[in-house]
Amino acid sequence: MKITLRITFLDGTSRDAQVSAADMVAFENKFDISIAKLDEARIGWLLFLAWHSEKRRKLTDKSYEVWIDDVDSIGADEDPKATA
Repeated sequence: MKITLRITFLDGTSRDAQVSAADMVAFENKFDISIAKLDEARIGWLLFLAWHSEKRRKLTDKSYEVWIDDVDSIGADEDPKATA
């Protein structure tokens, strides 16, 4: 069970965040909502999932609040509900 999110940063670079079960559990714990609700996704939810994946994989050491300042856009490569 994985979701791939494309992160585009303000400097023009982009990277795919591989969201795994650990990131989904962290999402559910933080927002007290099922990952299945991603069909009603808020931008903050997608950003949190991407950030958590980046943090878990040691691709950033920034806090969520600081990290999102560097993000230009985020999008799913596939329908998140289909993989949840």
